[in-house]
Amino acid sequence: MGNMGGSRSIKGITAPQFWPIERKLRPWTPKPSPGPHKAEQSLPLLIVLRDILKYAETSKEAIKIINEGKIKVDGKVVKDYKYPLSAMDVLEIPENDEYYRVIPYPIDYLRLYKITKEEASLKPVRIENKTVVKGNNVQLNLSGGRNILLQFKEGEKKEVPYKTLDTLLITLPNQDIKEHIPFQIGDYALVIWGKNVGRLGRLVSINRQWGRKSSTATLEGKNGKRIQTILDYILIVGKEKPVISLPGEVEL
Repeated sequence: MGNMGGSRSIKGITAPQFWPIERKLRPWTPKPSPGPHKAEQSLPLLIVLRDILKYAETSKEAIKIINEGKIKVDGKVVKDYKYPLSAMDVLEIPENDEYYRVIPYPIDYLRLYKITKEEASLKPVRIENKTVVKGNNVQLNLSGGRNILLQFKEGEKKEVPYKTLDTLLITLPNQDIKEHIPFQIGDYALVIWGKNVGRLGRLVSINRQWGRKSSTATLEGKNGKRIQTILDYILIVGKEKPVISLPGEVEL
């Protein structure tokens, strides 16, 4: 009989190194569900509850909490214990009045950062590209698998102020645009992946090559220290200051 679908788990020893699991104690671990984030750049919800927040000692206990609808991600109840959490996602535990943002962090790659209930309703997302869809409307395709449709009346002049790599601060879960941060030199940028992951600094220069994955960006800290990373690895998070709270140790 043939294989009925892919495996729901992976060997702990082959899991991404930043996953905080005891590999000898837990030889098998949940495999992230296909979804808004790449498996190698995310944490399964079960691991977050069991191994980071310590809300459960076993997988069975964590799955029970999740199945009871006690966990929200980006303002919506999630009942998939393998749901992938990644940079800028908001995790809510309303019953305990606890709110966290998944933050890119040096060495750890991803870490939970406690935030207020008010901030939990906001999320910065990057515009990956724009497409023209049915009705001659414009769709903004955003990071994390999201999209926003800009509708125009027949004969109305299209004025789309949003460009690729710009950041939108949206509300959760409705996706209303609260603020638009154009991609410009001098903005605050956060490195969301790569060897300099989690570093925050001002964007001082861009070396454009063939495509975002070949282009590089240079960030500078308050002390003048500079780092270079791939252009596709940064997220603009503010102009004069970040629009979300971030741990102070991530600054260059």
